[in-house]
Amino acid sequence: MTTYLGTSISWRLQFLSAQRSKDPRTQVGACIVNPENKIVGIGYNGMPIGCNDDIMPWGRNADDILDTKQLYVCHAELNAVLNKNSADVKNCRIYVALFPCNECAKVVIQSGIKEVIYYSDKYSHKKEFIASRRLLDTAGITCRQYQPERRRVVIDFSAIEGRDHSESTSPAETAAVTELLQDVNKVSLSVADRV
Repeated sequence: MTTYLGTSISWRLQFLSAQRSKDPRTQVGACIVNPENKIVGIGYNGMPIGCNDDIMPWGRNADDILDTKQLYVCHAELNAVLNKNSADVKNCRIYVALFPCNECAKVVIQSGIKEVIYYSDKYSHKKEFIASRRLLDTAGITCRQYQPERRRVVIDFSAIEGRDHSESTSPAETAAVTELLQDVNKVSLSVADRV
């Protein structure tokens, strides 16, 4: 990872992976980074492999919980751990859009992840998120909210292709995006090998 962008690469990958989610309401991505700042896992919220996204329920509210997504969707944190491209994720950091729910907190703890860096804690008042914080605190997992320096991240693909690009794209940013895409390809290939 480049020192110029710091954790920006992890956040960019987390947000890019979230775009793969077919959830019409909530797209969440997760990116796991090892102590050497190498990306070792990515995931997004979605239905389990082999379950047709087009026939499974995506609603949040229904008279019957069986007609909602709650019982079916695999969260981004779980998918990132399952999609890891290393033997384990012990002592790693996970970057995620939303503070983890209680079920994802269990996955984080059991997998050996030592730090959760989240963007939003908008559900902090709900019991499953109160329980999550209690679990993570008890397990000694560091949790911190990400405070972005920028509100937007733009990826200039023309810079990667060597075409003329805007003056705002520095060589360091171009190198960082190139490294990001290489990391995405490595993780994607390792996930594809297991499917």
